[in-house]
Amino acid sequence: MPKDRDEQTGKYTEKYVPEDFLSALEGLGGSAGTQEVADEVGCAYRTAHAKLTELEEEDEITSRKVGNAKLWEL
Repeated sequence: MPKDRDEQTGKYTEKYVPEDFLSALEGLGGSAGTQEVADEVGCAYRTAHAKLTELEEEDEITSRKVGNAKLWEL
């Protein structure tokens, strides 16, 4: 199935927007691992990790290492 493109710009449209990941974190009590967020949003682990990393770079969320995993926090 081809990706959707914006009619005016021709750019691919985002299937998952940042708000999806912020809402997922909120719904999971304000902190969660990448796989938990991916499951909540309904996307692949890689997609969730990329979007969560973007949100962290934009200072929307924080993260910390817990053992061998990364915990994302609002």
